[in-house]
Amino acid sequence: MNKSTNHQMDEAIKLILQYNNIFIASHINPDGDNIGSMLAISLALRKINKNVSVLKSDVLPEDFMFLPGSHDIQEYKEELGPIDIFIVVDCSDEDRLGNNKALLSNAKKVINIDHHISNTMFGDLNIVDPKSAATGELIYKLIKKMGISLDIDIGSNLYTAISTDTGKFSYESVTSRTHRIIAELIDIGVDFNTINLNLYENMSIEKTKLFIQSLSTLKFYEGNSIVTLKITKEMLKHAGAKMEDAEGIISFIRKIESVEVACVLKEIEMNNIKISLRSKRDVDVALIAQSFDGGGHIRAAGCSINSNIEEAEKEIVGKIREVVR
Repeated sequence: MNKSTNHQMDEAIKLILQYNNIFIASHINPDGDNIGSMLAISLALRKINKNVSVLKSDVLPEDFMFLPGSHDIQEYKEELGPIDIFIVVDCSDEDRLGNNKALLSNAKKVINIDHHISNTMFGDLNIVDPKSAATGELIYKLIKKMGISLDIDIGSNLYTAISTDTGKFSYESVTSRTHRIIAELIDIGVDFNTINLNLYENMSIEKTKLFIQSLSTLKFYEGNSIVTLKITKEMLKHAGAKMEDAEGIISFIRKIESVEVACVLKEIEMNNIKISLRSKRDVDVALIAQSFDGGGHIRAAGCSINSNIEEAEKEIVGKIREVVR
């Protein structure tokens, strides 16, 4: 982190210590870094007797409901009281808060903690560091700076946040700092084997059926350097699956030897296609996503296209080809 980000973190700590009612929210389509970071900071703040409310902005994937504190996540209701501080984690812009975006104006202060380069700096304080491999790394540093002791519950959430957002520590965003954090978490007793089993070796029958169906839609372009895969609502119905069951498929097709850019198109509605992009070495997929008002990281990004899934595929492949050729 640079001096400015460190200063923002110091100021955030002053605010947290000053106020009592703290709200923390997930973003829409929450992932492991979002959920793990949110739960880790909530558990830490409760250790210093803060009144913490953890809010969901969307349906939470079942894959993460084993995490300590996950069953405390709830929908916002007025009975939770006034919002002194609203902490937003792993969220590049306020629109990704869904309905909870409206709560920002009710908060005395908003603290924005993120590692996306596309972050819009929407908080009163913005702890944003694109060089961090995961938002979980920033949450770890915040907890340590506050002098709050790590425990197995906090550590399990931090491990999940960092592991999932680094492709099990395989992305080039991983640094020696990442591994030192993980080593400390293991030293305090975090059961990484059980976490890994829950995260990566716990595929449901429905997810397996969806995975098999989706492979029939694979298409290759530009000498097999680009691969696309589609997931439709009809596939979900046939497999008895939910859209969250599509998570992880893109990591599989990215492994294909010739592939530089992998693209998964998900049919949220008839003319609302969510697109996930991954690259291996040379392509900045965040730039591709930004062409469609999306964003993310150099090797992992996403966007949406408002057209049918076939047209969306043509549009995104055309943009990828401009970069890969």
